[in-house]
Amino acid sequence: MVASMPCGMDFGTSNSTLALADSGTSRLLPLEGGRAVIPSTIFFSFEDEDVRFGRDAVRHYVEGVEGRLMRSLKSVLGSATMAEKTPIKGRRWGYDEIIGLYMREVRRRAEIEAGCALDEVVLGRPVFFVDGDAEADRRAQNELEAIARDAGFTSIEFQFEPIAAALDHELTVQEEELAVIVDLGGGTSDFSVVRVSPEGRARADRRNDILASSGVHIGGTDFDRLLSLKSVMPEFGLGALARDGKRDLPKWAYYELATWHRINFLYTSQAAQKLKELRYDALESGRVERLIDLVEHRLGHALAGCVEGAKVALSEADAHNLHLPLPAGDLEVDITVDDLVEAIHASVGRVERALDECLLRAGVPAAAVSTVFLTGGSASIPYVRDRLTKKFSRARIVQGDVFGSVGSGLALDAARKFGSCAQDMARTA
Repeated sequence: MVASMPCGMDFGTSNSTLALADSGTSRLLPLEGGRAVIPSTIFFSFEDEDVRFGRDAVRHYVEGVEGRLMRSLKSVLGSATMAEKTPIKGRRWGYDEIIGLYMREVRRRAEIEAGCALDEVVLGRPVFFVDGDAEADRRAQNELEAIARDAGFTSIEFQFEPIAAALDHELTVQEEELAVIVDLGGGTSDFSVVRVSPEGRARADRRNDILASSGVHIGGTDFDRLLSLKSVMPEFGLGALARDGKRDLPKWAYYELATWHRINFLYTSQAAQKLKELRYDALESGRVERLIDLVEHRLGHALAGCVEGAKVALSEADAHNLHLPLPAGDLEVDITVDDLVEAIHASVGRVERALDECLLRAGVPAAAVSTVFLTGGSASIPYVRDRLTKKFSRARIVQGDVFGSVGSGLALDAARKFGSCAQDMARTA
């Protein structure tokens, strides 16, 4: 029985994976119900002492168990929110504690599946945790490293997520390729230009093969927020006139409600008072009444889940009917692909500019690229995928494991960074 093995962990904004590498390949470990992908979600039950994770957390919340659901926690790294405390079950929790609970649980489950300790880890990180703020970006990585150490990992390294995806893709190549890695995650969109080859798989030092990396803090949760603001929040009063008929209602509540990790800030007595003032300020209060009804029954995360579901559905259909039961009357909203495109168009433009910047840094014209490797959940959105790949007219477009490529590549990187001693022990045990 081996004492420890190196691993790669992709702690994502929306989903997480953990993988091991052995004999030049990697395998994702099942973390929930036989599935390798576990949502980055945690639920604190108010009815007992249970803390739930992943799909189980979402299920308990949807089934009406009284408690606190938290998602998109990676988004707070490097931000001022990390210094805040949030009340849960009679005590105030730091966000580092909450993320630590989740990471510790993922490690515990993975160790059961691996049959050994997992002390050495390569953690994935976006090219930029925070756009345009190098100090905040360093702080975000330091925060994640401290959390991982508290979760039990003793040796911690980092790798850019698109580089990890490149290492995973390289396992399949038959000849040298100049590849652009497009990693469209829940919180960030990241790119790398990398030379991959069968010979490269054996090289521990790949610095000369990495021509450039870039990224922007825009991802799937931003697309959810933008779609919500465009198509759903007007049903709750966004854009409605104030009582004086000369201005729109204040927008603060709608932006909180459309942003996963901000929803809980509406569930306070101070927010309740401000919502009553919003209702009084409205020229027509009916839609604000619906907003208050939703918040009083703590259905903000259920609404956000419906919006995310609509975005996913519109990857395969031209239209989707969003339906959410509410105590005062069900919400029904018809949303089309055109609505989604209009909502995210400007943000996808910023993503595209980050890709262009990566090519510019690498000194590589789009026509020279032989392969575009796509990973990350947002790569499933046809408009996003088509807009980013159309410039590569001569390239082969390869769709990787949407949720698993980064974790698999991180494990390969872990085997290189921490050596093969543990793997040799495992083969001879």
